[in-house]
Amino acid sequence: MAQSVKPISSPVPEPWYPTLAVLMLAVGLIVTASFFIYEATSSKKNRSLAKELTTGAVASVFLGFGSLFLLLACGIYV
Repeated sequence: MAQSVKPISSPVPEPWYPTLAVLMLAVGLIVTASFFIYEATSSKKNRSLAKELTTGAVASVFLGFGSLFLLLACGIYV
């Protein structure tokens, strides 16, 4: 029975961690910047709650996964 057990492995190859961290953090920061620009340049009457929530959610996902891959690339396994 012990022979049939497979070790847990990452679905993403380890050499990709730094690249994924940089790309996801960059995309997350760009989406965050666009969110702030949208908030600063649009009037209160022209704002869309759906657009704000969508932009915030996309930025949050990219920054979250970018932070995860940054920690994994540094050797901090969470």
